[in-house]
Amino acid sequence: MAECRIQIEVEESRIPLENTPLLKNPEEKTLESNHPDDQDDDKETHLDKSLQRLYFFLSFLGFNQSSVWSFVLSWGVFLVIGVLLPVVMLELSNCPGCEKGQIKSFEIGIVVSQACLAAASMICLSHNLRKYGVRKFLFVDRYSGHVERFSDQYVQKISDSLRLLVLWVLVCCSLKTAREIIRIMYVHHEAWWQSALILLAFVFSWAYVTTIILSACVMFHVVCNLQIIHFDEYGKLLEREPDVVELLQEHARLRYYLSKISHRFRIYLLLQFVIVTISQFMTLFQTTGYNGMITFINGGDFAVSSIVQVVGIILCLNAAAKISHRAQGIGALAGRWHALVTCSVTDTSQLRSVNSIGHLEAANKLSSFHMDCSESDLESLDFTTPPTNVQLASYMSSYHKRLALVMYLQANPGGITIFGWTVDRGLINTIFFIELSLVTFVLGKTVVSPE
Repeated sequence: MAECRIQIEVEESRIPLENTPLLKNPEEKTLESNHPDDQDDDKETHLDKSLQRLYFFLSFLGFNQSSVWSFVLSWGVFLVIGVLLPVVMLELSNCPGCEKGQIKSFEIGIVVSQACLAAASMICLSHNLRKYGVRKFLFVDRYSGHVERFSDQYVQKISDSLRLLVLWVLVCCSLKTAREIIRIMYVHHEAWWQSALILLAFVFSWAYVTTIILSACVMFHVVCNLQIIHFDEYGKLLEREPDVVELLQEHARLRYYLSKISHRFRIYLLLQFVIVTISQFMTLFQTTGYNGMITFINGGDFAVSSIVQVVGIILCLNAAAKISHRAQGIGALAGRWHALVTCSVTDTSQLRSVNSIGHLEAANKLSSFHMDCSESDLESLDFTTPPTNVQLASYMSSYHKRLALVMYLQANPGGITIFGWTVDRGLINTIFFIELSLVTFVLGKTVVSPE
């Protein structure tokens, strides 16, 4: 019996959020009665298949490092394909009649910056996957209580993000392929097969590293978009849930999820900003300090690598700012909800309030009546319903609870943070002006000649 009680307590502790108000949609009660249980199983299976495909894709790229063997294999493949292969191809590339040394120095710097960014992406994402798994990492585990209701939306968000990843990888790889074709036409080799082999090696290495970089950005994009589903539902919840305590608990749960996401990705976002900034300024120093002409032959990789890095930064900032603004907008929605509920008091309730005030006056008169009348006169009052102010007290109590909830939501908006800095439009503007100031400083030191 003791073992059974312990097992029951463990199961209850694993499902603490089943009674969350987001699941109390009155429209879904009729749907559950009309649809059999097989469709719920199909939805869950569909989500499981999407997560399995996503996990297989991440494992194929080397993000699955749950064992020592997978760890060694992932980093071995990364070092061979992402670092060693492009360096060897640069050594094999001959450029008679052109400045080979300058082209090689340009491209070595690009290979190093791309490899550092891909390594940071692999370290952070593989650590989170190894620690939490795909379901808990995306907050779609069965014990959160939302899988059955939001299964279709989860699958849709994951599919949209993967399509976005494929689109940008194809665009970046197409630009890289076009650049390598133009360079092969300019840099002649002894045999055509040697040129084709170098071209394929460059494109393959570039596609592998670019996919790793953008995959980590897209995973952050997926996590934030899945939480947007819950914030949209919370806005609808304000219209149908009268219990302020449950609304407060649900918002605390959403803020907890955002804090977990911020904690898991803050190192990755910070490393990404630092590596991209250093890479871009090294590029600026190299191009502005070069005395010759920068062409698509010797500097084309600068443009392609910059596109990859900027796309990754934009994906992360867009997702973080979007979920932060949704979280900050909850306070405005709650304020509007409170105003509408307060102002939509019917005449009947107003009359009840007035009657309650009248009952208060009657109670005061009754106390004086007790002092002046005899006992026989007071016995007739036993059959009279005593006046109360319960309705007015209930109305004022509900008003103060709603007001407290609005003040709490406005004072605790939440959002994606990086060591306390909320990623919103204000932080994005700050980053932009800092980068612009650094660019102006570098250009002033390299381009402007002293008189």
